[in-house]
Amino acid sequence: MIHTIDLKFFHDHTIAAFVVETSAGPVLIETGPQSVFENLTSELKKLGYLPEDIGHVLLTHIHFDHAGAAWAMAKAGAKVYVHPFGHKHLLNPERLYNSAKRIYGDQMEMLWGLMEPIPEEKLVAIPHLSQITVGDTTFEALHTPGHASHHIAWKLGEVIFTGDVCGCKIGGGPVVPPCPPPDINIPLWQDSLDLIESLKPEKLYLTHYGIVDDVHAHAKELRAMLHDWSQWVLNHMEKGETPEEMIPQFLQYTAQQLRAAGMDEETIARYESANPSWMSVTGLVRFWSGNPTLRP
Repeated sequence: MIHTIDLKFFHDHTIAAFVVETSAGPVLIETGPQSVFENLTSELKKLGYLPEDIGHVLLTHIHFDHAGAAWAMAKAGAKVYVHPFGHKHLLNPERLYNSAKRIYGDQMEMLWGLMEPIPEEKLVAIPHLSQITVGDTTFEALHTPGHASHHIAWKLGEVIFTGDVCGCKIGGGPVVPPCPPPDINIPLWQDSLDLIESLKPEKLYLTHYGIVDDVHAHAKELRAMLHDWSQWVLNHMEKGETPEEMIPQFLQYTAQQLRAAGMDEETIARYESANPSWMSVTGLVRFWSGNPTLRP
């Protein structure tokens, strides 16, 4: 059985974690940020568990909204499974944390909480297509770069926990691509979507937010929106605009897309919490600046 936990990151239905029941105890997929660790603990208790009951934590990637509380789960006794590229950053998160703090400043702890090192014996780097078996349940690691070079989608039978590689979809709204710096790569993202579609999963479990049943339609919509957003940023770059000039315009552009899809202001705020528009501008500017030969 799979349980979806709403971590209530400023709004309902912005960040999820997932508990998978196995014959050897529960497995947690994603932890959310440490700032909402109390919410994670409370929701685990509703399922009859304490953090100490979680022996295995599977991370899709090391961004704070997905992995910020991984160290707290390791402190409670869990092993934490992560992409090899993310391993060193959880072993010693000082550089990762300080880099983010330069961006978020005084809001860092309020948004994301604290981050402590995970002991090496509690941290496992997972190669592509490797399997982890817990009791009667086997998970397969799919390295799926594009959103991040250190991204894993976790396959469990006929479902896949997609982290951010399959985008964000909240409250029945459109699918949007989270494009934060530093390592957005559009061609690799398309390849990752090809891989996921080729496996023909019955369902996707999105960290932002919930269950997707029509995988092909979802992937098609994500591809179209990724093209739309990346072209918007490229067009404004070619006009000579800076990221600072683009951000307020892009915020209006994405909000209008959501309104056109019938989303109310509360749902638009949820999307913005899950996927801040300024980050996508920054990430896509960096992508196009570093890949001039890919420009149409």
